[in-house]
Amino acid sequence: MSSHARNKLSARQVATLKETKVYADGGGLYLRVRKTGRSWLFIGTLPERFQAAEIEKKLAEWKKKLEEWERKKKEDDETDPPEEPRKNNMVRFELGLGNALDVPLAKARERAAEIRAMLVDGLDPRVERTKTKVVERPVVTFGAFAMELVDDIEEGFKNPKHRQQWRNTLTTYAKPLFEVPINQVTTEQILGVLQPIWLSKAETASRLRGRIERVLDAAKVKGLRDGENPARGRGHLDLLLPKRSKASVRHHPALPFAEVATFMTALRARPAVAARALEFTILTAARSGEARGMTWGEVNLVEKLWTVPAERMKAQVQHEVPLSDAAVAVLEAMHEDGLKPTDFVFPAPRGGSLSDMALSQLLKRMEYSHITVHGFRSTFRDWAGEKTQFGREEVEMALAHTVASSVERAYRRGRALEKRRELMAAWAAFCGK
Repeated sequence: MSSHARNKLSARQVATLKETKVYADGGGLYLRVRKTGRSWLFIGTLPERFQAAEIEKKLAEWKKKLEEWERKKKEDDETDPPEEPRKNNMVRFELGLGNALDVPLAKARERAAEIRAMLVDGLDPRVERTKTKVVERPVVTFGAFAMELVDDIEEGFKNPKHRQQWRNTLTTYAKPLFEVPINQVTTEQILGVLQPIWLSKAETASRLRGRIERVLDAAKVKGLRDGENPARGRGHLDLLLPKRSKASVRHHPALPFAEVATFMTALRARPAVAARALEFTILTAARSGEARGMTWGEVNLVEKLWTVPAERMKAQVQHEVPLSDAAVAVLEAMHEDGLKPTDFVFPAPRGGSLSDMALSQLLKRMEYSHITVHGFRSTFRDWAGEKTQFGREEVEMALAHTVASSVERAYRRGRALEKRRELMAAWAAFCGK
């Protein structure tokens, strides 16, 4: 630098200089003006020990000149040999400090002062700035990351209601965590949002804990957290939260299996589509939504098989349901000529599929409001466990619960399907037809 004077430029000059050139502010700070805009840069010098690439370049040039000199020497050239590059020469470097529109003059001078301090301490500013970029990541809060995660995963939810439930649970009950940096969420903070509802809203609290755990797991995968997940239940929060009584854990009220035949007789006396949907749901031990959303394209009446696609299953795995003669009879009663594969088997009166409320209202009209549609799955399981010799595996597979690994499931599928066909036939017989 030709002069040690500093602060040569004014803010007005920075904004108005037009000639394409580099203007010195002093102390190594320069304003580069181009047709495309203005930018700040620092120009300084460093010992060659910081410039491995520069050293190699100079040595290569020197060796090339030396070879040329030796060749000419044989021709009686009396010129002196080229001088070997000296070690620890000072070499020039440039460092960009940002666009002048974004970085005002005062800020640029601060950055230049920081670089000069690094040089005095024998540090390479380029390396130090890279380290700073790695360390100074933007702070991501729990709330911002959680909402971003919900946006990313909500397309995978089959039911729009579930998408909103995810968002509502977090915004309603985990709000105290929203402004906390994602890497600083602690066990104590999570307990703070769970404890007020742990006993009074047991199911909601359990869902909230699971959703917080998933958010923090995802943050760890993205490198925003380290260590154990403070929302983990087993062996962690379950040791700190109060034990729930069995009464606080919600179950779907079920009909005792001894009363099923009587119920089915009353159900079959009703001609409504909702009655046929409920009858089929019970005979197949299916979830209500799986039966209500069934289309004719999923049914093979010849092979007596109903194949529920993965996207309609809770576990996101295709489920095959062997149909008893009684279940086939229900489908045949619903079948009409001219139906398309995409048509619902149990259509609502105004189009589309039946709602969950339609089946619940049916139970209420039948004076069975004390039980739920989902409870019939428990009825089926109780009957199978107490009145049959079928194995637990067949029963769980009939309920579309995950059994063993995917490899084992594939291996057993053929044999298990026939066993399940026998199971469903026995269940239909028990139901009175």
